[in-house]
Parts: sequence; structure tokens; C-alpha cells
Amino acid sequence: MQAHLILEDGTVINGKAFGSCCDVFCEVVFNTGLTGYLELLTDASYAGQGIIMSTPIVGNYGVFLDQAESDRPWASALIVRDLTHMVADERAAEDLDAYMGRNDVAGLSGVDTRALILLLREKGTMNGLLTTVMPADMPACLASIRAFSNRNPVRRVSRSEIKHFPSGTDGHPTQPEGSESNPAQPSFLVQATKAVQVKKHIAMLDFGLKQSIIRNLTRRGCPVTAYPWDTPAEVILADYPDGLVLSNGPGDPEDCRMILPQIRKLVESGKPIMAICMGHQLLALAHGAKTRKLKYGHRGVNHPVQELATGRVTITSQNHGYVVIEDHLPQEAVSVSHIHLNDGSVEGLYYHDKPIISVQFHPEGAPGPEDSAYLFDRFIAMMAGAEIKDLT
Repeated sequence: MQAHLILEDGTVINGKAFGSCCDVFCEVVFNTGLTGYLELLTDASYAGQGIIMSTPIVGNYGVFLDQAESDRPWASALIVRDLTHMVADERAAEDLDAYMGRNDVAGLSGVDTRALILLLREKGTMNGLLTTVMPADMPACLASIRAFSNRNPVRRVSRSEIKHFPSGTDGHPTQPEGSESNPAQPSFLVQATKAVQVKKHIAMLDFGLKQSIIRNLTRRGCPVTAYPWDTPAEVILADYPDGLVLSNGPGDPEDCRMILPQIRKLVESGKPIMAICMGHQLLALAHGAKTRKLKYGHRGVNHPVQELATGRVTITSQNHGYVVIEDHLPQEAVSVSHIHLNDGSVEGLYYHDKPIISVQFHPEGAPGPEDSAYLFDRFIAMMAGAEIKDLT
């Protein structure tokens, strides 16, 4: 069946429908990773978005459900050059086309995706309509596309009730005492992790969290309790957590301003905090900073980030359309800790004299490199009483 992607500037891209043959409005973005399509589809940070894959062939290894980041897809659509139904791994549960059809995710194949990505790099992220029927009234259609708004998707994707994840769950046993969680991590972090003898209970605010963030903590021996995004700080602190995580999530952080007073209360508790992606942005807003929308975002698995204190460079997995503005940081309380080496944007913040790790990128990878997974060990060391100055 023929299908069409209509962008808000009037560009029409023709192709072939796969997955669910439904009409869907979305924000059209692109990802530069070669693999990981299931992780992307099920990452709640893609809620309301149509993902263009830059790699030419998609679907060749099928679908492994244990790689999913949520129990359902959140992306609205997937746009590819070539979709293959020839699954190379017989262990796969099903092929990508069948999975998307079963879960009502629209697909478009046969597209010159690299030309489309160049268009978005030139003009910026745009709204679009994926449809199987060309509209009779194009001006009215374009007006509807431009009017589409992915407002506060965090409300849709966050869990509705509190859930506990014991250490060693999700198919990953608790790491044996004294073993390294990441062979590439610095030696001081290995020693800090070995020093943790007591399981640290972590409270996590769910703005659209990825399952792999939970796994990275539970496999290190830390039980995790996940809370709905708008849970009052008093409720969280009443459970006596040893540390707090502000998770990733979709959309504009400005849409979530109502949660900032609760984040301030969590900071005032003095408990160690780890903030990732959306959580990083909200923590910055809670301290008086501002954010801005990137022209076309950072979405992929090959983004170089430098930690300024050490000069260490890691290749990171990223998925965000907004960044913290450096010029609007309260300099007396916050400074930049990490920068993106391609465009110089803020990738991490250091909160003076506070036990906080805050990064824009995804240390868990999934998909992508786990070069920065040592940050989870750094967080655990902070909960064990290590000073932040000793962990950089």
C-alpha cells in the first residue's frame, strides 16, 4: 500500500506503508544509530514523534522483546529506506513489520532517508502527517500539521502508580561483591563500588524512564522504587530512600514546571541525586536556569562528550531536542561539567557543594555505547558517603 509523509513546509515524501496503516500526526526527527530500532520505538522519550532511521536497511535482526525499554511502543511512526522481512536471527520473537502492526505503529519504507535527514538538518525539526491517502485540500491539511502540538507528553508516558524493583531483577542478577560493573571504569570507582556493602534504596521519579536505567541500578545491587512524575516530595522522602533519580522523558521541560517545587524539596533533603536527560533539564530549571530547543536535536549513539574536570571524552547515546542554556545558569550555584564536542552545548552540570550528578546524555546506552555507565557507580559511591570532589 502506498503511503505519504507530508511535512509542514509542504514537502511530500512518497513510499510504502508497513506496520499499522493508520494516519498519524507527529514531530519528525532522525536518529543516526545503525541498530536499536526496538529500543527507540519503546523509549518513551520518543512519544509523539516519527523517527527517521539513517541506516539504509532496518529490521534484519527482528524483534527481541527483552530489549524493549517499555512494555509498549511510544513512538508514533518509523521511517526507513529499506525494510527487510528476512530476519537473520531465528531467536527473534517476530519481524519488525509484524511487531509494529500489532502495536499500532505506522511505518513508511522506500524513502531516501538521508536526503530527508539533510532537509531536517537544513530547516530544522518539523511536524508531519503520515497518511495512506493524499488529502484533497492540501492547504487545510498543512494547517492541521502546523497546528499539531506534542504538549506535555510526560503526563501520558509516566506510570500511574508506585512500583518496586528488587535488586537483581529484570533478568540481571545482582553483581557479585568485589566484581567490576564496567571493565573500563576508572580504578577509583572500582574501589568506591567495592566499598558499598549495604544495598542502597533508590527512589526514581518517572518522567518516561527507560527500563535499562532501572536495570543498571538493580544489577548493581540497588533496589529501585519508581514513582509517578507528579508525586509529592513528602511521599517519596517518607520511604527513606538513600538516593534519588530524576529520569529521562519526552517533550519540552517547560511543560513540567509544576513539578519544580517538588524537585527543590528533594534537593533540599540533601540526598544524593542522579538526573538524566529530561531530569537533568528539570533540575536545572528548578535552580533558575533556562532551556532552549535545538534546531534538529541530538539523537543517536555517536555523540562525543567531554568531562571538563578530567578532560575525559566518552562517546554517548543521546535522545533530546532541548538543552540547558549556559548563559542563564546561576553561576554562584551551578557550573558546566560536560560539553558536547560537536556543538559546544551543555551535556552535564556540577552543582556546587551538593551531591548531584546531572547529565544530558544517557549513561545506560540502550541502544549505544556504555562508556559512561561508570556514572552509576559514581552515584552509588556518593550514596555510600563519598564526596563528589573525590569522584572526578
